[in-house]
Amino acid sequence: MNLDDYPDQDGKKVWLSQDEVDQLLDATDDAITDVAFRLAVRCGLRSEEVIGVAPNDVVDTDAGMMLRIWNGAKTGEYRETPIPEALANTITTIADVRDESDDEPIVDVSKRTLRRRISAAAEQLEAETGDAGWQYVGMHDLRRTWATQLRSADVDAMVVLDWGGWNDLDTFLDHYRGTHTPEAQRRERGKVDWL
Repeated sequence: MNLDDYPDQDGKKVWLSQDEVDQLLDATDDAITDVAFRLAVRCGLRSEEVIGVAPNDVVDTDAGMMLRIWNGAKTGEYRETPIPEALANTITTIADVRDESDDEPIVDVSKRTLRRRISAAAEQLEAETGDAGWQYVGMHDLRRTWATQLRSADVDAMVVLDWGGWNDLDTFLDHYRGTHTPEAQRRERGKVDWL
């Protein structure tokens, strides 16, 4: 887990490792919370966007399975971001089980409820692992983690900007890109014999 102080407020920005993402996803106790967390950490959605996703927003394109964000939370602009096939299938399955219209949001909770659910999962993980960093984890840290994991995997920065809905590279670099993931740091350390 990487942490950094906010420059002008209390708390810390957090970037989770892949193992920590897996721990967080394993700490969910219901399908809707799992989908919400996955939409943030696997698709880079903001909380406002998470609660607006409906099954008909998932489309198969020439670029693969994509999630359409009709009204980006900060910009109001349309964008598409990749969605893992398993998550797309889960969204479809939940809609089928509920017997709802394909334009009904899947995550039918408020942003406040999302904040409570991630706080509860983080508190549980802090108790289980003894890592005090979990106390700082919030929904937006999942988006931050997503962006950093993409860059650490050498996904082109301009593609990450497009998928995440950022208008310029400076905003992305200043607010979202963190230090490299632990996986990237291990890979780079492996290049030096004495580390």
